[in-house]
Amino acid sequence: MNLRNIGIFAHVDAGKTTLSEQMLLHAGAIREAGSVDRGTAHTDRLLVEQRRGISVRATCVGLNWKGTRINLIDTPGHADFSAEIERSLWALDGAVLVISAVEGVQPQTELLYAALKREKIPLLFFINKTDREGADPERVLREINRRLSPDCAGLSDEEGLLNLVSGLDDAVMETYLESGEVPKDELFEALAELTKASRAHPVLAGSALKDEGIPELLDAVVRFLPEPAAGSGALAGVVFACEYNRELGRGAWVRLFRGSLENRSVLELPGRRDPVSGNLSAVQRKITQIRAVDGTDAGRILGGEIGIVYGLGDIPAGQVLGDAAALPRHVSPGSVRMPLITVQVLSPVPEKTEELRRACMQLSSEDPLLQAEYTKATGELCLRVMGGIQLEILQETLKTRFGLDSEFTKPRIIYKETITKAAFGFAPYTMPKPCWAILKFLIEPAPRGSGVTYSSRVEKRQILERYQHQVEQALPIALAQGRLGWEVTDVKITLVDGSHHNIHTHPLDFIVATPWGIQDGLARGGSTLLEPILEIRFLVPSECVGRVMSDVSLMRGEVTDTRADEERTALTALVPASECMDYSMKLSAFSGGRGSMAIRLHGYRECAPDPEKTLPRKGVDPLDTSRYILAARSALAGDIFEQ
Repeated sequence: MNLRNIGIFAHVDAGKTTLSEQMLLHAGAIREAGSVDRGTAHTDRLLVEQRRGISVRATCVGLNWKGTRINLIDTPGHADFSAEIERSLWALDGAVLVISAVEGVQPQTELLYAALKREKIPLLFFINKTDREGADPERVLREINRRLSPDCAGLSDEEGLLNLVSGLDDAVMETYLESGEVPKDELFEALAELTKASRAHPVLAGSALKDEGIPELLDAVVRFLPEPAAGSGALAGVVFACEYNRELGRGAWVRLFRGSLENRSVLELPGRRDPVSGNLSAVQRKITQIRAVDGTDAGRILGGEIGIVYGLGDIPAGQVLGDAAALPRHVSPGSVRMPLITVQVLSPVPEKTEELRRACMQLSSEDPLLQAEYTKATGELCLRVMGGIQLEILQETLKTRFGLDSEFTKPRIIYKETITKAAFGFAPYTMPKPCWAILKFLIEPAPRGSGVTYSSRVEKRQILERYQHQVEQALPIALAQGRLGWEVTDVKITLVDGSHHNIHTHPLDFIVATPWGIQDGLARGGSTLLEPILEIRFLVPSECVGRVMSDVSLMRGEVTDTRADEERTALTALVPASECMDYSMKLSAFSGGRGSMAIRLHGYRECAPDPEKTLPRKGVDPLDTSRYILAARSALAGDIFEQ
């Protein structure tokens, strides 16, 4: 297909959105380049983006360059909006990673490159802001080779390209050894194949603000980044973003990899999970309209294309359409960064509480990592967020988009818990009749980061296969809250005994009994609190190294790696999340704005018990058996089974 689906990525303030504007201008897609500072950038469509001069949502725009259609996704640069970056990766065939010619490779740049490399997305580098005082593209290229990938060379440096390509391509090496030179077309053709295979990365330089190097970048996108693979076959696609249109309702941005979607066609989407069988029921949705990236009525999209599909109801971002196995990469929210803090959302106007709840639920379907959670018993509405900037944007979004005022409680770290020692958990659900589900679990501690593993040693004559299936289906419910109120992880669970009754067993009894048995075992084995540990990548002036290392120690952390560059030092440290949530502001203050940091979750480790870190239980405690059984029998389809 004469098409490129690409993303533009960068550390915040590297000039990524300005670059996107210039690409649109050169392609004739717009008449005048917008400005981030003035709030006129064409890729910053939300009012909050225009007012603050910051990209919050990934935005897809279309342009044509020398006969090739380019769908360009401009992504946010701030780490608080990593979810937008991650969802963009699901839709791409190639990428441009923008780096400032002054600041060079930043910690967030390293995380972005690692994510693109992990997903095997072919990419080019564009060194921006070459017009600024202190710009040094050659130094930045050396940083790229040293800190990101050695398989990079400037596109204007024929000698550097020859060394790069000949070292990776035997045919080019053979040509060079035979004749002492390689024709430029042959060299670029080999480079294109290596780039499309993610084995090499051409580097370009210019200034988006001064309109320098933009045509060359567009040429490189067409020549070196891959076109979509053949899109024939059964349907396979993914919803990578959602938006609301006042006239058409909810629109789903779909990247289609195979098959086609057309107006008035009917799609089957997964519905509610049946608590007995564990199967997902199917709901049908009729497509009412399909629009192209530029907003025009398209009527259909084919494999390889991106479009906006209306009529799919409340379909969430991350929903796979058709065959998930046919997608080029796994769709799993949270692979780039997971939220580590939770806040309670409050309405200053009590009468607006329900409206606020619905608005947060809608935002959560657009960004699944928000995980909006409403507890009926307490009336608490909670969101999971990345950081303070995201909270500010959420508050402004609720006001501008929904007309709702909101307040947030003090952010709280999201802990986890595990069992302290091996223990048996027992659930004798035999009264009041009709019911019968007896379960006995062995719950054992497991290595950090291993998650939850489950197996059964019970024969099917003791507990029928369909009932054993129910036990497995109910485990996520049972482990959602441990005895300290947090999600339980790093445990090995084995069903070792139990029974059903041919007459008295009700189809839902084993789903009711599973949380009871699990909580009984957790209570007997004791609970260990686990706190999130962050891997922080610092990049600081040499004179700030001692201060950072001292602060890391004071934050109960440890420095694991130190590397000195020409003028800066890169440090890697492991620090508890609870100790460093506001450290970026302190770093900026004492480094005069020259220090930067990027974080990712390293894992969880044991920490001292603390009553303030215990989370109140939501719903009825399964160990309060009388109330739990009554609750199960009066609201089976809601409080216990719904996830």
